[in-house]
Amino acid sequence: MLKKISKIPFKGTREQEQELKGVIEESKHDKSLLMHVMQEAQRIYGYLPFEVQVMIADGMGVPLEKVYGVSTFYAQFALSPKGKYDISVCLGTACYVKGAQEVLDRVCERLGIEPEECTQDAAFSVTACRCVGACGLAPVLMVNGEVYGKVTVDDVDTILDKYLAEV
Repeated sequence: MLKKISKIPFKGTREQEQELKGVIEESKHDKSLLMHVMQEAQRIYGYLPFEVQVMIADGMGVPLEKVYGVSTFYAQFALSPKGKYDISVCLGTACYVKGAQEVLDRVCERLGIEPEECTQDAAFSVTACRCVGACGLAPVLMVNGEVYGKVTVDDVDTILDKYLAEV
């Protein structure tokens, strides 16, 4: 059974819906364009909420399970909205061995959300990602692409305080 992933209510606009329907209309004749439609939907909405996946499935004439399967298989797709500050914690082998899970746990505890969630005010989102290619800096935490290396649990509050002050 498929279910909504995000705890934040979906707030798509009429304009976004019309734009997506236009993309679907241009592509519905060729089911091999499903990935293209999903990429465009993510560009339009910023993520692929359940409601958008349903529109894509219905419009493209494919099972909802297929849309969901593609959206969860490819890392480029997000099922929940991203916050103003998108925090990623690398859980690749080098980072994990050096304490990244504890860093991620502290980030989530401090923000009151789990990985792949967004705070209610849309200020922060958290992603547990795989290797970011900075193994020499393990464990690595990134905020909107700004890299923090050799992060400890004790560093998390200082890093987050910088961004919380800007919210």
